[in-house]
Amino acid sequence: MSDRSFHHFKALDFLPTTKAEMDARGWTQCDVILISGDAYVDSPFIGVAVVGRILERMGYRVGIIGQPDVNSDADIGRLGEPRLYWGVSGGSVDSMVSNYTATKKFRNSDDYTPGGKNNKRPDRATLVYTNLIRRYFKDTVPVVLGGIEASLRRITHYDYWQNRLKKPILFDSKADYLIYGMGEIAIEEFTRALDNGSDPRDVRGVCYIAKEPKSEYIQLPSHDACLKDKELYIDMFNAFYDNNDPISAKGLCEEVDGRYLIQNPPCDYLNETEMDANANLPYTRELHPYYAKEGKVRCLDTIKFSIMTHHGCWGECNFCAIGVHQGRTIRTRSEANILQEAKDFNAYKDYKGIISDVGGPTANMYGYECNKKLKLGTCDHQRCVDANHLCKSMKVDHSRNINLLRQVRQVEGVRKAFVASGVRYDLINADKKHGHEYLKEMVKYHISGQMKVAPEHTQQHVLELMGKPGKSELIEFKKLYDKLNREERKNQFLTYYLIAAHPGCTEKDMHELKRFTKDELKMNPEQAQVFTPTPGTYSAVMYYTELDPVTRKKIFVEKDPVRKEKQKQIVVAKDNFRSGFDS
Repeated sequence: MSDRSFHHFKALDFLPTTKAEMDARGWTQCDVILISGDAYVDSPFIGVAVVGRILERMGYRVGIIGQPDVNSDADIGRLGEPRLYWGVSGGSVDSMVSNYTATKKFRNSDDYTPGGKNNKRPDRATLVYTNLIRRYFKDTVPVVLGGIEASLRRITHYDYWQNRLKKPILFDSKADYLIYGMGEIAIEEFTRALDNGSDPRDVRGVCYIAKEPKSEYIQLPSHDACLKDKELYIDMFNAFYDNNDPISAKGLCEEVDGRYLIQNPPCDYLNETEMDANANLPYTRELHPYYAKEGKVRCLDTIKFSIMTHHGCWGECNFCAIGVHQGRTIRTRSEANILQEAKDFNAYKDYKGIISDVGGPTANMYGYECNKKLKLGTCDHQRCVDANHLCKSMKVDHSRNINLLRQVRQVEGVRKAFVASGVRYDLINADKKHGHEYLKEMVKYHISGQMKVAPEHTQQHVLELMGKPGKSELIEFKKLYDKLNREERKNQFLTYYLIAAHPGCTEKDMHELKRFTKDELKMNPEQAQVFTPTPGTYSAVMYYTELDPVTRKKIFVEKDPVRKEKQKQIVVAKDNFRSGFDS
């Protein structure tokens, strides 16, 4: 980090978002223009910023337009037309999840919009921005979709907000290509292919529409067949889910109205050296001044001085899309690279020695992986961890993580380094050599008064549908956590993420959850979230089909919004909420 970090960042420290910034660089045209549902925050935690900086490193001229006005060409046209392609993302959060609660009420706030008011992100932002480009730029260069919104909608998928199966997003949009997953290597190879005049349809990690099927790829049930038969939809999703690993995956092909969605196998994962290189890109970690004049973005409060230690998660919670989007293999950064990032924070005037988070999708998966998976790819017949067991091939080992945290604490200028990312308590229990030591380090140094854990539920049949560990794991963990807090003479407590109205969950199950929290956890939950079926997850498949995707047996699914809210209120109510159930 250069000394310029001590000063207020100027527009030229960012990728350009205005014509004046292009002119100042002597550019007459961008090679690539990236469109996002977020304001332009130049951070390693923001996908569009990462893509922009990767392309900049390759020597390309990249512009970024955040949250363009969808009713005119004032924003979408302000950088002109790119030479190679438009890259379109709905933003860091799926726009429908960002805009609506689980009971479909509009959200008034947005952490990625200046000023915090949710008035800049359109519903289905990926589609809206693509249409915006097509409206004002006729016969333009290709439009390429990316980001979580497009990635999770790349095949036939259940849409909760319209309550129906929708076509792969390329068929509903006017885009030419889709780059799915994290896509760091795919974006490099795709851009080079377009620039060199070679066919980008040969690039791994790319989806496109073709007139003919690709015979060597797995033939998925057609979109029409999925509409007619829910079990065929489960078959399709199984094949989709099982072909997400770069080592073992095959390409996929799905017929849609006489044309074909072609999904090439995933691009390779980054190795440690490549992870470090991407972390070293010259992010300002600030909101671009063009957007800052409209107010602050709240996301910077948590991400500005946070450190991402790794990508991927093999937890495979059925309601979570991280496994499909980021992958189920852990890719780590080196300790030296992470420590340098912590040291670089000292160059910022507003850094107070507090690192908000040292973690990843699951903080305590840093530093170890299954050797079998690293050689052969993910298994399609069993999970690394589920409601009943941890695979014996996965040797949980917190030792590298412990050593990393100890070194972070020793970095000059660091007063406190919190671990705010999710932690899997069942993995702490499973690590008989270092689990106790890891939790002791956490309790002593890395918790800000409370530690967040995510049991989600306590009823075994619900946990199995969620893919979460049994309640005995939580009880064992809580005993150890409380013991370590007593030893350290700290009054730190656990907060619990809980889900209401997940497929398989009834009001009776929520009453049992309430009793468990009162009798076993000795607390009254203050918050719970109503389940939202998001594309790319097994839980959304369950919600739509009302079937267990493994056994194909019928399951109860609460679909009435009033009764969903009642499930939530059962567990958060101050009283025991017993009358309706016990009568």
